[in-house]
Amino acid sequence: MIVLAPEAVEDYKRLSARVRAEIRAALETHLRHEPEKLSRSRIKRLRGLRQPQYRLRVGDVRIFYDVTDTTVQVLAIVSKQEASVWLAQFANPE
Repeated sequence: MIVLAPEAVEDYKRLSARVRAEIRAALETHLRHEPEKLSRSRIKRLRGLRQPQYRLRVGDVRIFYDVTDTTVQVLAIVSKQEASVWLAQFANPE
């Protein structure tokens, strides 16, 4: 199951319809079945952080998320330019 945090829902609503469609497809493709499967270009495990655990890249958008037993918790959907600022502000170091 994929769950969007309230902040991620707000981020999602601010995007254009085209970008929302790309993100919806990427969430379904990558996070529904194998959210922890790392790839060189799409999914990256974030080191040194307890939260978020992973980053999914969709074009110029970065999706930060955590994985528990049966749930993928999407924490934020931010532009590439905002990603480092978001991590600096909200990431939870180990």
